[in-house]
Amino acid sequence: MLKLGVGGGGHDWACSAGTGLEGEEAAFEVARLGNGETSGGGPGWECAGIPGSAPEVGLLEAAAAGLAGGGQGVEEGREPVGEGEERLARHPPAPAPRQLNRKPQGGSGEIRTPENDLQLGRLSWCPRAAPPASSMDDGGGQPERSAPHASEAPAVNGLLHNGFHPPPVQPPRLCSRGPAGGGDAAPPRLPLLPELQPQSPPPQHESPAKKCRLRRRMDSGRKNRPPFPWFGMDIGGTLVKLVYFEPKDITAEEEQEEVENLKSIRKYLTSNTAYGRTGIRDVHLELKNLTMCGRKGNLHFIRFPSCAMHRFIQMGSEKNFSSLHTTLCATGGGAFKFEEDFRMIAGLQLHKLDELDCLIQGLLYVDSVGFNGKPECYYFENPTNPELCQKKPYCLDNPYPMLLVNMGSGVSILAVYSKDNYKRVTGTSLGGGTFLGLCCLLTGCETFEEALEMAAKGDSTNVDKLVKDIYGGDYERFGLQGSAVASSFGNMMSKEKRDSISKEDLARATLVTITNNIGSIARMCALNENIDRVVFVGNFLRINMVSMKLLAYAMDFWSKGQLKALFLEHEGYFGAVGALLELFKVTADQ
Repeated sequence: MLKLGVGGGGHDWACSAGTGLEGEEAAFEVARLGNGETSGGGPGWECAGIPGSAPEVGLLEAAAAGLAGGGQGVEEGREPVGEGEERLARHPPAPAPRQLNRKPQGGSGEIRTPENDLQLGRLSWCPRAAPPASSMDDGGGQPERSAPHASEAPAVNGLLHNGFHPPPVQPPRLCSRGPAGGGDAAPPRLPLLPELQPQSPPPQHESPAKKCRLRRRMDSGRKNRPPFPWFGMDIGGTLVKLVYFEPKDITAEEEQEEVENLKSIRKYLTSNTAYGRTGIRDVHLELKNLTMCGRKGNLHFIRFPSCAMHRFIQMGSEKNFSSLHTTLCATGGGAFKFEEDFRMIAGLQLHKLDELDCLIQGLLYVDSVGFNGKPECYYFENPTNPELCQKKPYCLDNPYPMLLVNMGSGVSILAVYSKDNYKRVTGTSLGGGTFLGLCCLLTGCETFEEALEMAAKGDSTNVDKLVKDIYGGDYERFGLQGSAVASSFGNMMSKEKRDSISKEDLARATLVTITNNIGSIARMCALNENIDRVVFVGNFLRINMVSMKLLAYAMDFWSKGQLKALFLEHEGYFGAVGALLELFKVTADQ
């Protein structure tokens, strides 16, 4: 600590040098000495830390000159670093003391530090302990901190015992380290001036887009969010089901930094309802204002034939989908079949998932969020009475146990006891693929929609042989009605019958045959597993009211009202939704 003060008469200065400070701060103060408190007039000097010393005027002037003029450069000294090590330390120059426009008077006694005498710039007001009481009679008290040379040799009349003056007082260093090892504890730290406080690194003047990308990356890391776009795929044997989450809470910064191909993908998927000749977005199934992984948006449902898979992969390559660094989660048999094509053509690595796991997870999730405020699940009331049969909502809050019948190209039947506990009971190869394949052969249709349209206009009794065709009426002993089918396509053995039927009749008979077979197997599995709730899902039921009512009728009639057939609005998309949910889990695990 270096203190310079002006007394009331003559050139009275007080100098306190504390170069032995071991803290990180140093304060420099100029204090005005009080009037009439010295032992005599004229030049009176006291250098604290050197008992009884009075440095000559020339010495002080040299020190002051070193502060005022020589301080233009940077002082270079050595500071302790470790055990026995020192390194050069560069310190900013100490400011020169401000000349006070006042005539000095008298000698100096107690040092005072009025606020109006504080130096500007790097100097600040800081509380300090009052100096010990001292007088000229006792030679001045020893201050709390002393100069390093004070302990080496006593000074008499400003001279050391060897006849030389004490070394010039050095300005305090503004930065120092603690002792290299051992020694006394460091003195209390003094507060740093605002301009001496550690400053944060200057901004790098990065572009707003780069800053936003960094912020989004950090935000995604904190919340375990995958980067957009968010997709889930179910690549089946007949149809590819794709779900896409469209974020609706995009901020202005996010929109500004969004890369062009990401904007292009979002615009392409959400502004169209048809893609090429075969791709369709089921607008009526869109889930709105959905919150997924902390983001709010809409969930879109898209489908296209599996035979168009290569065109889809090629489109992904053309839109540079791989540059988005997103994970593409896919389930279904096609995830394995087309894995190499995704990698070689589009540069995409599929994350393959089990289709039955995804089916159950997706079903439970969609049912939990509902269908835009309406229940996802429903059933048909009075299914045996065509005039009174009507659709009714069903609450599936407690779904276990349930028999889950997944009707795709083929059929799988699962007994589900919890979301993680299920088993595949059985299945059948006669499914939606069978219906469409036979219809294409028998009627010349080319699409599922065309086949269903023809089936809605046909009469299957012209094609099938009924119980009444054999018994002439009901088979009363076993409760078989005469209208029940005894043999599917049984009438086609007759050339006369073949010549009289229409394509619509053939389409209807094909639909009834496949549906009755699935219903019969599902009923037997439910009885065997002792489950009274049967849930039918799969794209075979899409826009297929004929099959749904047939299944509801069969479950109710053959079980005498004990079994209830349940259906879901998003029939065939649950596997794709489950794949999307797995995307969030994969990101969290990574």
